[in-house]
Amino acid sequence: MARLIALPLFSTLLIAAMLLVLDRMLRLFDFVATQGGPVSVVWKMLANLMPEYLGLGIPIGLMLGILLAFRRIATSSELDVMRGVGMSYSRLLRVPYFFAIVLAALNIAIVGYVQPKARYNYEQLRFELRTGALGASIKVGEFAHLGDRMTLRIEQSRDQGRKLSGIFVHAVSPKGDWVGVTAQTGQFLATDDPNVIIFRLTNGTLIHNRNGFNTPRTLTFTAHDLPIDLPRFESFRARGGKNLEYTLVELAKLGKNAQTEAQRDGSRAEFHFRIVEVAMMFLLPLLAVALGVPPKRSTSALGVFLSIVMVVTYHKINQYAASLGERGDLDPAIALWVPFALFAALILWMYHTLAHVPGGQPIGALERFFGKAWKAISRRLPGRRRETAPA
Repeated sequence: MARLIALPLFSTLLIAAMLLVLDRMLRLFDFVATQGGPVSVVWKMLANLMPEYLGLGIPIGLMLGILLAFRRIATSSELDVMRGVGMSYSRLLRVPYFFAIVLAALNIAIVGYVQPKARYNYEQLRFELRTGALGASIKVGEFAHLGDRMTLRIEQSRDQGRKLSGIFVHAVSPKGDWVGVTAQTGQFLATDDPNVIIFRLTNGTLIHNRNGFNTPRTLTFTAHDLPIDLPRFESFRARGGKNLEYTLVELAKLGKNAQTEAQRDGSRAEFHFRIVEVAMMFLLPLLAVALGVPPKRSTSALGVFLSIVMVVTYHKINQYAASLGERGDLDPAIALWVPFALFAALILWMYHTLAHVPGGQPIGALERFFGKAWKAISRRLPGRRRETAPA
């Protein structure tokens, strides 16, 4: 049973993570390229998004792993043999609940502690990209502004930016002086001061002007070092600017000691949302068994489809309930735990019908409805009519 559950569980997690990462990767590459940042930051941003993907992927993987395992032993009549020798569904659920307990503990660690800090790191990287604090590149052929007093333009860049040519620099000093420089080639060099770099120019012309000069001074040079003060960037806000960035312990303290009603409602809504999402994982084995065992002489995969729809729908209901609690329209505990109680009652009824009602099948009516609907549709298909037409 453990082997039957583990294979689809980890396969689902891997596939879901890859699909979500690929979808976000394209948008992040476009965002980083637009902001002119280094490509390596994309991988850091994706790494900080993984806890968020796992927070939803782990429950779905758990449910599909258990569901597909029970569906396999049910369609191969192994389940009938196990039931025939006296093994109850409660006995068969011991291994699934071992997976559920381990993954629930992992999920509470992720959504309670890892995900908030990863989300903050992700927002910090976005901020640094927008402000240029990550070392945004100077785009070739465009005017780049280094702070408020310097404008730079480079025509060509070779050897990964180490050889620059076609250079124009315009700089204004705090006293009102301005310097204009053109040069054939140039190269950036580091200094002992991290806030200052040297732009070494070769074969160019420098024009210096100030208010006291009758005419600007002109200088031709074969080599000239131009110091450049790097712009100072504002610091990113402290963690906790949003409720999503608080850990569970911080949310509990904030909900108790909040200074405003809006802050208290928001922190309580986020706290109950995370707890109820993890608590739902203990009901997933029961739901997976109820939907994974098809009716006799049926190979329909309707249960697999319904399981995904139910879990995703419940997740969206929780998100809507959390937004109601955050706005103060409804107490967060009521908004989130009442849907949980209703969903738990539905799952317990479905499991009771399968496990304790003779011949019970919680989705038997849906199976019959969709079976009749498919037969009615297939009769109307042109190919189907030709196959059944008399000779």
